[in-house]
Amino acid sequence: MGTTSATQHATDSGPDKDRDSGGRLGRIARSPLGWMLAGMAGVGLVSALTATGPGPVPVLGAAAAVAVYWWVMRRVARRSTPEIARSGAGREALLGGGIGLGFILVSALLITAFGGYSFSWAGDGFLSVVWTAVVVQVGAAVTEELLFRGLALQALEQLWGSRAAIVITSLFFGVAHLGAQGASLWSGLAIAVEAGVLLGAAFLWRRSIWFVVGLHFAWNTTEQLLGIPVSGHTPEGLFTVDVHGSALLTGGSFGLEASVVPVLIGAALAVPMLVLARRNGRVRTRRDARC
Repeated sequence: MGTTSATQHATDSGPDKDRDSGGRLGRIARSPLGWMLAGMAGVGLVSALTATGPGPVPVLGAAAAVAVYWWVMRRVARRSTPEIARSGAGREALLGGGIGLGFILVSALLITAFGGYSFSWAGDGFLSVVWTAVVVQVGAAVTEELLFRGLALQALEQLWGSRAAIVITSLFFGVAHLGAQGASLWSGLAIAVEAGVLLGAAFLWRRSIWFVVGLHFAWNTTEQLLGIPVSGHTPEGLFTVDVHGSALLTGGSFGLEASVVPVLIGAALAVPMLVLARRNGRVRTRRDARC
């Protein structure tokens, strides 16, 4: 037993093993931070080149981003990718989409009931507006979820556990939106809670990128079609919205995400998702991460 262990140790740690594994550079690339940064560079580049492209370019970019993600995870991180499995992808996307749709409709309805919003038909071409919203938001939802939940959350989770991963990715998600029009410290905090925590909890619960993509896509698309600014951006929608009253209720020029209403609803949705994730054994502790 001692001889076998010593021989195995020598085999695993010798120069041939280092050479086969790419040496120090290979070990750095295969570390959680290494493959996270490699994946972010690849997916981020695809997003930058395709996000605002004409016609179906954002959707094609989303497909390319998934391919880059798969390659980095399989070839660099050397791990399987059940989170992007095709089996059950449609079901997960529809389930997430239903939650995202309900989340935004309930939030907008409550703000309207309190006198914050009033809507009127914009009168623009229905099909062209819907088509543009769908292709743009597919690209945004897929690439952002690959970056924040697929790469960042899973890498940080492997290092420090699920709780730390959600906190860190949520803060980064909020900071990433501070450059938008009408952004403030409050809007950044609101995005961190209602989007960062909610989407992180959703991923831990289902362990499916397609679930959080569906939620994210329905959220942004519904906002856009209602004419509500999406994180400070005001793309063309089917309606125009007049805003009345306190920015704490309406979100002001930043849009619905800076309203206290979706912050509270998002937190209320995130809590049971985290409970279910923990009950199903899908939450990693810091001790698990070290193992």
